[in-house]
Amino acid sequence: MSVLATLPNPDPSAPATDLVVSLPDFTSAAYKDAYSRINGIVIEGEHEACDNYKAISTLLPEQAEELGRLARMEMKHMRGFQACGRNLQVTPDMDFAKNFFAPLRNNFQAALAEGKVATCLLIQAILIEAFSIAAYHIYIPVADPFARRVTEGVVKDEYLHLNYGQEWLKAHFDEVKDEIMTANKANLPLIKAMLDAVETDAAQLRMEKEGLIEDFLIGYQEALGDVGFTTREVIRMSARGLG
Repeated sequence: MSVLATLPNPDPSAPATDLVVSLPDFTSAAYKDAYSRINGIVIEGEHEACDNYKAISTLLPEQAEELGRLARMEMKHMRGFQACGRNLQVTPDMDFAKNFFAPLRNNFQAALAEGKVATCLLIQAILIEAFSIAAYHIYIPVADPFARRVTEGVVKDEYLHLNYGQEWLKAHFDEVKDEIMTANKANLPLIKAMLDAVETDAAQLRMEKEGLIEDFLIGYQEALGDVGFTTREVIRMSARGLG
């Protein structure tokens, strides 16, 4: 069952549920300041995802049509999040966002140059997608109404992207298992650093860090298990970055 199914009804006229969410003041200066960086991150993340899927298609030309479709979806998401910023009259901090993604971007580009398909897919289609899905799940209950609608649509698409990476890695698991483990060791710790970098801003948006980490780990571990790793291997790999 999708996590979205457990979210409270966003209709203010609907009956109260057991889960009561305290919404932030979307008009406050403190909220808008924090939102400028979070909004920049999601815009940049979707833009880089678009570029990454296009880049992966150069390594998998037989998959170019499907990867192009995924890339176009990411560009649509980017425009949606740009609209979220405009709705709150917030200018996204794109310089912060570009620096935020720099370590993962550099590792992706290095893997791309070496033709390492499995590493590129682990970074973009597993790590980044699982991170995005977790962040969107945590954000939706505390988002403003416009951003909630946009984000609910985006998160459904991200599951398709995560599934693409899982299916390719599963189909080639025996030949890329060692590469995946090496890529996990190098890149999973970067997710923890990224979470630490936005902890204060996320808290201003009422996004709880522990919940985000938990949601991310559940999704990431499920993806690794689906690809072909044993439970023991998944636990060991997870502990390398977020333990």
